[in-house]
Amino acid sequence: MRRQSPDIARAIRDDFMSKPKLLITGASGWLGWHLCQKASQSWDVYGTYCSHPLAIPSVKLCRADLTDYPTIKRLFAEINPAAVIHTAAQSQPNYCQQYPAISEKINVVASLNLAGLSAEYEIPCVFTSTDLVFDGLSAPYRETDPVSPISYYGEQKVKAEVGMLQRNPATKVCRMPLMFGTKSPVSSSFIQSFIKKLQKKQILTLFSDEFRTPISAETASKGLLLALEKHTGGVLHLGGRERISRLNFGYLMAEILGLSSELIKPCLQQEVSMPAPRPPDTSLDSHKAFALGYAPPLLSQELLKLKVALIETADSD
Repeated sequence: MRRQSPDIARAIRDDFMSKPKLLITGASGWLGWHLCQKASQSWDVYGTYCSHPLAIPSVKLCRADLTDYPTIKRLFAEINPAAVIHTAAQSQPNYCQQYPAISEKINVVASLNLAGLSAEYEIPCVFTSTDLVFDGLSAPYRETDPVSPISYYGEQKVKAEVGMLQRNPATKVCRMPLMFGTKSPVSSSFIQSFIKKLQKKQILTLFSDEFRTPISAETASKGLLLALEKHTGGVLHLGGRERISRLNFGYLMAEILGLSSELIKPCLQQEVSMPAPRPPDTSLDSHKAFALGYAPPLLSQELLKLKVALIETADSD
């Protein structure tokens, strides 16, 4: 029997062992950075960034202006991905409220173009939307509840959801809750500012009348990958299991991380002036995702993991 040459055998082995290609937009963003690392365990990940170059182990990074359609089209042709997860966004509601025309380019226009290209390539597309598509008056919210945004950011996400599903009905629209976790090289979550204030012995004022269903970055990443693999399309909520106010989240965080809860003071939304209006309760009902295998831990467990990660980071510095 004739034996294969080593080069041919190696090529066959590499082809057999190769992972499918996953394009993740917004790899330099906080969620995208966490997602790239989790996804690289089972995918050949290509991540995009715009203005913040970085390196992520086992991830191929490429600079791309997602608001420029020819650039996105060329990117698809060069990578030929098997799937796309779109996390890139201008996700600060106050910025979107002040600069709606600028933020709409990435939050809406780029999202619709990605959905259109994913339809052309006949590949799944996951989109990260937000719990802020609701006005906060009828929580907890299910996927079938009517949207009612009160900020430009929420409106832009609704436009993206509707437009993407029109261009590609198989788009998996994942509405994300408030998220927290370790910081990335160029961005962080809201919890970093909480920790920093308490470490500096400064007063931390938190809303007692704003409720969310928070999750960690790790849980969010697992949920998005689960949606990619198991959700057939349409809207899916990826909230946590616990409804909690910003204030009580702060108390729980302080207790677990060993910070002073005496520095945390309550306030009401109406007492703080911000460009973007905030809904009072955007808690998500995520039982549809739970049925697929989505299993967010309790917040106390999530915060304990964060505590360990913070200790490990401090030890390595």
